[in-house]
Amino acid sequence: MAEVTSKPNEEKIEVRLIEDEMKQSYLAYSMSVIVGRALPDVRDGLKPVHRRILYTMHEMGLTSGKPFKKSATVVGSTLGRFHPHGDTAVYDSMVRMVQDFSLRYPLVNGQGNFGSVDGDNAAAYRYTETKMNKLAEEMLQDIEKETVEFVPNFDGSLEEPTVLPSKVPNLLVNGSSGIAVGMATNIPPHNMVEVCNGVIHYIDHPDCDVEALSEYVKGPDFPTGGIIVGKAGIRSAYRDGRGKLKVRAKATVEEGKKKKIIVNEIPYQVNKSQLIEQIADAVKDKIIQGISDIRDESDRDGMRIVIELKQDASPEVVLNQLFKHSRLETTYGIIFLALVDNQPLILPLKDLVKYFVDHRKTVVTKRTAFDLRKAEEKCHLLEGMVIALQHLDPVIILIKKSKTVEIAREGLMQNYNLSEKQAQAILDMKLQRLTSLEQDKIKIEHQETIKIIGELKSILASESKILNIIKDELEGLKTQFGDERRTKIVSQELGKMSDEDLVPDEQVAVTLTSANYIKRSSIAEYKQQGRGGKGKRGMVTREEDVIEHVVNASTHDFLLFFTNRGRVFRLKTYEVQSASLSAKGIALVNILQLQPDEKVSSVINITKTDKTGYLFMCTTRGVVKKTAFEQYKNVRSTGLIAINLDDGDELRWITMTSGEHEILISTSLGQAI
Repeated sequence: MAEVTSKPNEEKIEVRLIEDEMKQSYLAYSMSVIVGRALPDVRDGLKPVHRRILYTMHEMGLTSGKPFKKSATVVGSTLGRFHPHGDTAVYDSMVRMVQDFSLRYPLVNGQGNFGSVDGDNAAAYRYTETKMNKLAEEMLQDIEKETVEFVPNFDGSLEEPTVLPSKVPNLLVNGSSGIAVGMATNIPPHNMVEVCNGVIHYIDHPDCDVEALSEYVKGPDFPTGGIIVGKAGIRSAYRDGRGKLKVRAKATVEEGKKKKIIVNEIPYQVNKSQLIEQIADAVKDKIIQGISDIRDESDRDGMRIVIELKQDASPEVVLNQLFKHSRLETTYGIIFLALVDNQPLILPLKDLVKYFVDHRKTVVTKRTAFDLRKAEEKCHLLEGMVIALQHLDPVIILIKKSKTVEIAREGLMQNYNLSEKQAQAILDMKLQRLTSLEQDKIKIEHQETIKIIGELKSILASESKILNIIKDELEGLKTQFGDERRTKIVSQELGKMSDEDLVPDEQVAVTLTSANYIKRSSIAEYKQQGRGGKGKRGMVTREEDVIEHVVNASTHDFLLFFTNRGRVFRLKTYEVQSASLSAKGIALVNILQLQPDEKVSSVINITKTDKTGYLFMCTTRGVVKKTAFEQYKNVRSTGLIAINLDDGDELRWITMTSGEHEILISTSLGQAI
């Protein structure tokens, strides 16, 4: 019987359910995106691409004190060594680390065009130059002291760090944003001084709550400034890891021949040129009124958007319209999502601080252990040198008589009980070190090294000393990189805005016809006329329609509409559509929920000062009723029954009274009471 053997090039076929294969492949892909691309590490606040760029610069020696190098060189080196993705991804990430309107504290110094807040792209990487700045150097400090874990790069030819030592609490200071598979992170930037103070407070009081930390970390501090309205979103984010902020532009009003609104700061991540275009479109479509011109006067000294107002426009009203209908006010959603041991977790503020402190404790411990090992090795060699200096003449004779280096080394080891390294150090010692001054230096250096070893051992034996070192480092960061807060935080009450704020407070005439057509017109349109004037048409009506009610009111007043069915409706005057004198207006059924054959029989104007009093009603059958004005403060959109009517009766007349007035009612037959 012949033996069956498989051919070496024969394909291997594995029978597998397609849903299992899709599930496993998609999970592997999603975890690759989550861990390897989109989410920052909680310890150094960096995604892999940013970490690789900074480590490449460190390896190239591109420190802040060195000359700039072409961005193309850095991008190419990063791709070739550590980052097996597209060059666009690397360069775009590096550009963002240069932009002072993207990062609160940029990590890379750039020379050339690196884009603008108007959305302009950076120049190609062959035209720009970069190097690390001092803050990035602080993040890489001690990386050569075995403080962090290294893993093989994509082809196994080199090793790269899994995290940077990062003396800087970068995740909070610069924030991060990214979209992974099925999850996203959006961490806002914060002020360096506030974050460092918060971390120091946590080190001193590890049991503190979020409220205590919030006394130090006030809230996000965006590189573009602006104003955060309300603190509820900040509290929610710091407590639960999620929250929403309302961020407004910073604007001032300039008085002069023409009133102007000057915008100096816009919300974070808002494109300035698109913002101006959006405002211009809203003015063109009459969504925003009162603006005569808008222009961008920004220059290298700062941002300046000038919005010129019309002569009769109210700056406060226009500004509120801008906040409502443009990106001068935006919502910023906070999601504190970061990788903890390669697992994506949503973290409250205290946990973000805790993981950073834990990381720094590990780094300081490993750094101290490394320094201790090096100090002990140095001390060991110095001890050998001191022994040799104590027996200088015999040592020199021994070395001179030895035929080879090996014989001399063995002789030193046997005669003076030295290790091989000590003996070799003595042989390598220059003759100039045998002078009396140099001998004294060696002895002093030996004593100093013994002292350093003692200090390092005491640090490793005491967690409080390690924490004090971390606190001292944070104090140094505050001194070197700390600055004033840029984003102002105001209470919700100051930032509340109603529809009324969007409408100027002016006197208008509200006109209602018998056919229930209504409009409002500015009093200014009714021009004063001299004797013999021809008059002015107040409204165009149909032949069978006549004007029944004209009410003089402010746009911020309330109007009560009483119907013949005994119901009452309430509207703000500005909710009545504005129209010119010659316009007919709109049908009242478009703004009030009137029933068929139901007509408005009276319109009462309620001003802000009308807080007490009564409404007196009279029906066509002579039924009267007096009701306190307070009962009409809350009227549903569907109306409120003001008076119950008998069949065939209608509510016809309503007037306001203080309760002490005399009322005169006259009938169609000429009788009065």
